Amino acid sequence: MAERPEDLNLPNAVITRIIKEALPDGVNVSKEARRAISQAASVFVLYATSCANNFAMKAKRKTLNAGDVMAAMEEMEFERFLEPLKEALEVYKKGQKGKKEVSEQKRKDKEKKQDSENDRSREEEEEEEEERMEEEPEAEEDEAEN
Repeated sequence: MAERPEDLNLPNAVITRIIKEALPDGVNVSKEARRAISQAASVFVLYATSCANNFAMKAKRKTLNAGDVMAAMEEMEFERFLEPLKEALEVYKKGQKGKKEVSEQKRKDKEKKQDSENDRSREEEEEEEEERMEEEPEAEEDEAEN
């Protein structure tokens, strides 16, 4: 577990992308500033996690949930971020639900395909058996004539 901000290093690509999205085009950020923002983000993540964990512990749970994070944000006096956070969470949930539905549909389609292939195989086997049954009496008749 990371005890100090130095122990937690967020990926530079993520930090750079966040910075670029937050600033207007044409604004440059030095390496030193990027490093400072990265460290500040690390401190924020650690603090928010610690606060959320306190709410989970009070509820006698070992798993943090979204409610714990929301309560932590409020406790940390970041109320203005609660609504955007709730909206982002809803978008995430809808995306997960959509992925689950797509996955379920793919599974059903695969099962249908396998069932139809099995049905075709059975039909082919039955046709072959019928053809053999028809050929056997003809072969017996030919032998009887000889």
